[in-house]
Amino acid sequence: MMIRAAICSAALSAAFALATWSVPAPAFAQAAEATATLTIRFDGIKAPTGAIMVAVFDSEAAHDAGGKPVQVGMAPVSGVTAELVVPCLKAGRYAIKVFHDVNGNGKMDSNPFGMPLEPFAFSNNALPQGGPARWAQASFEVAAGAATTTISFQ
Repeated sequence: MMIRAAICSAALSAAFALATWSVPAPAFAQAAEATATLTIRFDGIKAPTGAIMVAVFDSEAAHDAGGKPVQVGMAPVSGVTAELVVPCLKAGRYAIKVFHDVNGNGKMDSNPFGMPLEPFAFSNNALPQGGPARWAQASFEVAAGAATTTISFQ
Protein backbone atom coordinates (compact mmCIF):
# COMPACT_ATOMS: atom_id res chain seq x y z
CA MET A 1 0.00 0.00 0.00
CA MET A 2 2.98 2.33 0.45
CA ILE A 3 3.54 2.29 -3.32
CA ARG A 4 -0.09 3.23 -3.95
CA ALA A 5 0.25 6.15 -1.54
CA ALA A 6 3.33 7.40 -3.39
CA ILE A 7 1.58 7.10 -6.75
CA CYS A 8 -1.45 8.93 -5.40
CA SER A 9 0.68 11.72 -3.93
CA ALA A 10 2.56 12.12 -7.21
CA ALA A 11 -0.72 12.27 -9.13
CA LEU A 12 -2.11 14.90 -6.79
CA SER A 13 1.11 16.92 -7.06
CA ALA A 14 0.93 16.76 -10.86
CA ALA A 15 -2.74 17.74 -10.76
CA PHE A 16 -1.91 20.69 -8.53
CA ALA A 17 0.82 21.85 -10.91
CA LEU A 18 -1.65 21.73 -13.81
CA ALA A 19 -4.37 23.36 -11.74
CA THR A 20 -2.10 26.27 -10.94
CA TRP A 21 -1.83 27.15 -14.63
CA SER A 22 -5.16 26.19 -16.13
CA VAL A 23 -7.86 25.61 -13.50
CA PRO A 24 -8.98 28.09 -10.82
CA ALA A 25 -7.98 27.08 -7.27
CA PRO A 26 -11.57 26.48 -6.04
CA ALA A 27 -12.13 23.81 -8.72
CA PHE A 28 -8.96 22.03 -7.67
CA ALA A 29 -9.91 22.24 -3.99
CA GLN A 30 -13.26 20.60 -4.77
CA ALA A 31 -11.52 17.79 -6.67
CA ALA A 32 -9.12 17.17 -3.77
CA GLU A 33 -12.04 17.03 -1.33
CA ALA A 34 -13.65 14.26 -3.35
CA THR A 35 -11.01 11.71 -2.28
CA ALA A 36 -10.95 9.68 0.89
CA THR A 37 -8.48 7.73 2.96
CA LEU A 38 -10.18 4.69 4.47
CA THR A 39 -8.74 3.06 7.58
CA ILE A 40 -9.93 -0.52 8.01
CA ARG A 41 -9.57 -2.00 11.50
CA PHE A 42 -9.80 -5.72 12.03
CA ASP A 43 -10.67 -7.39 15.33
CA GLY A 44 -11.60 -10.86 16.51
CA ILE A 45 -8.36 -12.29 15.08
CA LYS A 46 -7.78 -15.75 16.56
CA ALA A 47 -4.29 -16.59 15.24
CA PRO A 48 -1.55 -13.92 15.47
CA THR A 49 0.15 -15.06 12.25
CA GLY A 50 -0.01 -14.46 8.51
CA ALA A 51 -1.85 -11.53 6.94
CA ILE A 52 -5.32 -10.26 6.21
CA MET A 53 -5.98 -10.04 2.49
CA VAL A 54 -8.36 -7.23 1.52
CA ALA A 55 -10.43 -6.51 -1.60
CA VAL A 56 -12.36 -3.22 -1.86
CA PHE A 57 -15.22 -3.01 -4.38
CA ASP A 58 -17.02 0.07 -5.69
CA SER A 59 -20.02 -1.52 -7.40
CA GLU A 60 -22.63 -4.17 -6.80
CA ALA A 61 -21.80 -5.84 -10.12
CA ALA A 62 -18.11 -6.27 -9.29
CA HIS A 63 -18.75 -7.29 -5.68
CA ASP A 64 -21.54 -9.81 -6.22
CA ALA A 65 -20.34 -11.26 -9.54
CA GLY A 66 -16.67 -11.76 -8.61
CA GLY A 67 -15.46 -8.75 -10.57
CA LYS A 68 -12.27 -6.78 -10.14
CA PRO A 69 -11.78 -4.80 -6.92
CA VAL A 70 -10.79 -1.13 -7.10
CA GLN A 71 -8.16 -1.62 -4.39
CA VAL A 72 -6.46 -4.59 -2.81
CA GLY A 73 -4.18 -4.72 0.19
CA MET A 74 -2.60 -6.82 2.86
CA ALA A 75 -2.43 -6.17 6.62
CA PRO A 76 0.25 -8.13 8.49
CA VAL A 77 -1.08 -9.86 11.62
CA SER A 78 0.90 -10.06 14.85
CA GLY A 79 -1.84 -9.83 17.49
CA VAL A 80 -5.61 -9.87 17.95
CA THR A 81 -6.13 -6.67 15.94
CA ALA A 82 -4.72 -5.28 12.69
CA GLU A 83 -5.19 -2.21 10.53
CA LEU A 84 -4.89 -1.25 6.87
CA VAL A 85 -5.04 2.24 5.36
CA VAL A 86 -6.48 2.49 1.84
CA PRO A 87 -5.59 5.86 0.27
CA CYS A 88 -7.01 7.69 -2.74
CA LEU A 89 -10.56 6.36 -2.84
CA LYS A 90 -13.19 8.50 -4.51
CA ALA A 91 -15.97 9.42 -2.12
CA GLY A 92 -18.77 6.90 -2.69
CA ARG A 93 -20.21 3.53 -1.80
CA TYR A 94 -17.91 0.54 -1.16
CA ALA A 95 -17.97 -3.03 0.15
CA ILE A 96 -15.02 -5.03 1.44
CA LYS A 97 -14.21 -8.74 1.39
CA VAL A 98 -11.37 -10.06 3.56
CA PHE A 99 -9.82 -13.31 4.60
CA HIS A 100 -7.13 -14.11 7.14
CA ASP A 101 -4.31 -15.97 5.38
CA VAL A 102 -3.23 -17.67 8.60
CA ASN A 103 -0.52 -19.84 7.04
CA GLY A 104 0.82 -17.09 4.76
CA ASN A 105 0.54 -19.04 1.51
CA GLY A 106 -1.17 -16.13 -0.32
CA LYS A 107 -4.48 -17.87 -0.95
CA MET A 108 -7.67 -18.76 0.87
CA ASP A 109 -7.44 -22.43 1.73
CA SER A 110 -10.56 -24.52 1.27
CA ASN A 111 -11.66 -28.12 1.75
CA PRO A 112 -12.38 -30.43 -1.22
CA PHE A 113 -15.95 -29.08 -1.34
CA GLY A 114 -14.79 -25.46 -1.64
CA MET A 115 -15.65 -24.47 1.93
CA PRO A 116 -13.17 -21.95 3.39
CA LEU A 117 -10.73 -23.28 5.97
CA GLU A 118 -9.41 -19.82 6.92
CA PRO A 119 -11.35 -17.02 8.62
CA PHE A 120 -13.17 -14.53 6.38
CA ALA A 121 -15.35 -11.48 6.94
CA PHE A 122 -17.15 -8.65 5.16
CA SER A 123 -17.68 -4.93 5.70
CA ASN A 124 -20.63 -4.03 7.96
CA ASN A 125 -19.92 -7.45 9.50
CA ALA A 126 -22.40 -8.75 6.93
CA LEU A 127 -23.06 -12.47 7.09
CA PRO A 128 -22.55 -14.89 4.21
CA GLN A 129 -25.70 -15.95 2.39
CA GLY A 130 -25.03 -19.26 0.64
CA GLY A 131 -21.74 -17.67 -0.43
CA PRO A 132 -20.13 -14.29 0.19
CA ALA A 133 -22.23 -11.53 1.77
CA ARG A 134 -24.15 -9.51 -0.80
CA TRP A 135 -23.52 -5.86 -1.71
CA ALA A 136 -26.80 -4.75 -0.15
CA GLN A 137 -25.65 -5.92 3.30
CA ALA A 138 -21.91 -5.17 3.03
CA SER A 139 -21.81 -1.77 1.29
CA PHE A 140 -21.34 1.51 3.11
CA GLU A 141 -20.69 5.18 2.27
CA VAL A 142 -17.20 6.63 2.37
CA ALA A 143 -17.23 10.42 2.55
CA ALA A 144 -14.38 12.62 1.37
CA GLY A 145 -11.56 13.00 3.87
CA ALA A 146 -10.68 10.41 6.49
CA ALA A 147 -13.02 7.51 7.18
CA THR A 148 -12.77 4.43 9.39
CA THR A 149 -14.57 1.11 9.42
CA THR A 150 -14.15 -1.99 11.58
CA ILE A 151 -14.48 -5.57 10.35
CA SER A 152 -14.77 -8.35 12.92
CA PHE A 153 -13.85 -11.97 12.35
CA GLN A 154 -16.48 -14.30 13.82
